[in-house]
Amino acid sequence: MQQTGKQSDPELRLVVREASHALATLDADRLEELALSCQALSRNFICAVSAQSAELTRQASDAVADMAIFARVLEVTRANLNVMNRLRLLRQGPAEYGQDGSILARRN
Repeated sequence: MQQTGKQSDPELRLVVREASHALATLDADRLEELALSCQALSRNFICAVSAQSAELTRQASDAVADMAIFARVLEVTRANLNVMNRLRLLRQGPAEYGQDGSILARRN
C-alpha cells in the first residue's frame, strides 16, 4: 500500500486474517494491536485523498470474504461463550427465585 505519513498501513485483508487467528487463539495482546491498526485505517480512510481512497476501496473489496469468515468466527466464539456461561451456571446448582422472578441464590 502507499505510504501515509511515517508508516505504511497494513493491508485490511491481512488485518482481518490476523484478527481471526488472534481471536481463535485468544491472543488478547495481538487483538489489541489489531484494534489500534483498525483505528489507524479508519482515520486514514477519513483523511485520505482520492488515490488513497481508491486503494482502501480496493482493499475492502479484496477483504470481503475474509471479513465474512471473521464475522463467522466472532459468531461461533459468542456461541461458545454462551455455552460456557450456561455450563458454569449449571455447575452452581439450581437457582432460587424471588417473587419478581429474579435469581436470589444458587443452591449447590
